[in-house]
This record gives sequence, structure tokens and C-alpha cells, in this order.
Amino acid sequence: MNIRDFEYLVALAEHKHFRKAAEACFVSQPTLSGQIRKLEDELGTVLLERSSRRVLFTDAGLQLVEQAKRILSEVKTFKDMASGQGGSMTGPMHIGFIPTLGPYLLPRIVPTLKQRFPELELYLHEAQTQQLIHQLEEGKLDCLVLASVAETEPFKELDIYVEPMSIAIPCGHEWAERDEVDMMELKGKTVLALGDGHCLRDQALGFCFAAGAQDDERFKATSLETLRNMVAAGGGITLLPELSLPAEKVKDGVCYVKAVNPVPSRRLVLVYRPGSPLRQRFETLAAAMHDCLMALPNTATGLTAA
Repeated sequence: MNIRDFEYLVALAEHKHFRKAAEACFVSQPTLSGQIRKLEDELGTVLLERSSRRVLFTDAGLQLVEQAKRILSEVKTFKDMASGQGGSMTGPMHIGFIPTLGPYLLPRIVPTLKQRFPELELYLHEAQTQQLIHQLEEGKLDCLVLASVAETEPFKELDIYVEPMSIAIPCGHEWAERDEVDMMELKGKTVLALGDGHCLRDQALGFCFAAGAQDDERFKATSLETLRNMVAAGGGITLLPELSLPAEKVKDGVCYVKAVNPVPSRRLVLVYRPGSPLRQRFETLAAAMHDCLMALPNTATGLTAA
């Protein structure tokens, strides 16, 4: 029994397919299948039901998969500690980003990070918050950059930026000529929002509901760009985070107006496991991201008419 056997077992549990699991582990399917069989023989326990074409784990198999995940996570921590590079900005780092942040944040920070830390190998992964948290727990990701939510409380959080949101409206809207809109003016309005699973949905709607607005149940967007296009088509109004806004106040049929009283916002943080020996590295990375964002023009307050 060795660490590689645990990796095969976990990969098979995740992909539920021998070929896909083998590809993920960079081995042949017969190799992976044979090692799983040897593991069963060594343990004296049946891990899989082989009467079906699908990969089905026995109860004992499912329990051992969870234990294997914990072991692999501890092994990674052990290797990180042994490397003695907790504060060194070298080697690989796997970072998760949420879809409502990654496409807008990465172009702003990656060039600076590569210039400042040329020996740091960045591996960037995009997924929704729940999936990222799960991958962080299992040790597949070193840290996450996302909007702080209740689910991240068990982890360590490093503040990066408080990102305000602006109101996006069609160009012909009654508010289009204004510089700002009081959030209380949303009372009785219907707003467009992202679909379930996006943390920004709950964050934006929280401010809207507090103002007396309601969610448009007829439509749930899969991305910020879908929301933006719906607004441009006259389908409604929405809140969009600052980093996703163009430099112009009016662009492609959408007008962006600053929201006040209160200013809706979300808190961007870098999240990592409490036991990670890479704390100093994460602190350096978070500080660099913060510096990048603070050096950018404030799009939420510096909008100019096209």
C-alpha cells in the first residue's frame, strides 16, 4: 500500500469511470484497475461492486475513500512543511477563483504577479464557491480568492479588497442621466439576478431586498455577461460588481450608475486552510493583489460618459 494507491482510489471516486480516473492519474486503465484490485486484496475488503458497468463503491469503499482524502491532504501539508518554503514565492501554487471574479480580476493582477514573483508557478482554477471550498478542504487547491461568505468562516481569511457594486440599467432608463441612485429608490422594483450557486446572487439580492426590491423569478442568469446583455436588451436592471464594469459610464447599451445609501459591496478575500504551512506565502500574495487593485482607477466612481 502506498500514497499512489490512495490517489487512484480518490480519482476513481471522483470520476466514477476507470478510463477518466486513469487519465487524471496519468496511467493506463489496466494499471489503475490492477492497483485497485491489489489494494482490495491487501486490505481484505471489497471496495467496488463489479456487477455493473458503472463504478459503484461499497459502504466500506466509501468510508475508505474519505479516509484516503484526509491522508492525501495531510501528505501535502507534510511536503509543504518539509520544503521549508512557507514564505518563499517559488514553485507551484493552485488558486481557485469564482466565475464572477476570475474573468475580471485575473487580467488585472496576473501580469503584476508574474513580474513580482517570476519563480511562482500559478495554476488557476475557476468554479463556484461550494466546489472550490470542497477542493480546498481536500487539499487540491492551496487557496481561494472569492467573496467572503458564511461557508468560508472555518478557514483563514486575508482581506484583499472591498468591491462596491453599481446599478446597471438600459440606456433609455429614467436614471440614465443621474450620477448616483439611492438604494431606497429600488423599492417596488424587480431586479435581474444570477442563478442559484453563485454567492454574488445572495449578496446582491440582500441589498436589493433590504431596499424593498424583488427578484425576477422568470429569469436567472448563468454569468455576469448574461446579466449585462439582458439589461442592454431592456430586460431589466441589476447590480454589477466594480471589477466587471467598463471604464465608460455608457457602453453597449448599458448605463452604469453609482449606488448609495448604502453602497452595496462584497468583501474579497484570500482563503486558506488553518493548518497550512504556507501562511507567509498567502499573506504576501494577498498583499500583492491588494496593491494591484488599489492602484487601478476607481471605475465605480470614475465613470465617464461615452
